[in-house]
Amino acid sequence: MTRRGLVLFGLMSVIWGIPYLFIRVAVAEITPATLVFARTGIAAAILLPIALTRVDLRPVLAKWRWVVAFAAAEIAVPWVMLGSAEQHLSSSLSGLLIAGVPLVGTAFALATGGTDRASRAGVLGLLIGLLGVAAIVGSDFHASDSTAFLEIAVVIVGYAVGPAILSRRLGGLPPVGVMALSLGLCALVYLPISALQWPSVLPSTNVVISVVVLATLCTAAAFLVFAALIAEIGPVRATVITYVNPAVAAVLGVLVLNETFSSAMAIGFALVILGSTLATRQSRTVPGSGPAAVETALRPTAPGS
Repeated sequence: MTRRGLVLFGLMSVIWGIPYLFIRVAVAEITPATLVFARTGIAAAILLPIALTRVDLRPVLAKWRWVVAFAAAEIAVPWVMLGSAEQHLSSSLSGLLIAGVPLVGTAFALATGGTDRASRAGVLGLLIGLLGVAAIVGSDFHASDSTAFLEIAVVIVGYAVGPAILSRRLGGLPPVGVMALSLGLCALVYLPISALQWPSVLPSTNVVISVVVLATLCTAAAFLVFAALIAEIGPVRATVITYVNPAVAAVLGVLVLNETFSSAMAIGFALVILGSTLATRQSRTVPGSGPAAVETALRPTAPGS
């Protein structure tokens, strides 16, 4: 992995390692649909003005069907499902289950003939990483509703398919335009639903802060970084951040909540690092990856290209 790829990977590991806590706080007082609307609406309000002034949206609009598909697979469906699931599952268990995204992404690439296929070492790394996450979260397998497991399964599939759509069908388009339109579309879809479910009393300060952090840092900023990461290392390798996310959550628990750092957590961290290294190792040149692809993805695209 290049130095740029390592930096982007590290940023995404942290940025998407903290949402589990904030989602759990938010859905204690507002519905998952309301959270999705607030999160996408605020993020769209940040990105749309930038997209309108800095990039040409015509090539993005020309592929509107794939924009809709990406928005549905990566945002609209998984986010409401995750919010609903976290009302019944512990955040640790959610992180462990979602760590299966790279495995599903690898299977999807193999089934659809994608070029970003994991090597034998890569598959071994994915399995080792999954074992590492299991060691980190320990035996925290509490669930008050078994339906939540099906919801997490939907999230896993969406998170695996979304990056593939972004890489194969929307590659070369300005990420800020793709993300702004995707988020704006999701906000419009959830507007009437959230209007019916709007809380009768003002949410607490903690919930408001959680929504703002999720919208600005974990959505608006995160998707731009994630698009650059996909362009740099490919869609399957990019999803390996789901192995590091629970590790980040564990570190925050130790530093902020004074939780115990157990030997199982230490072993888990080591396995996550080893697994991520193997899974993200690029054994051959992958079309659409590397610094040149990043430059192409980040610059405005001329109409018709």
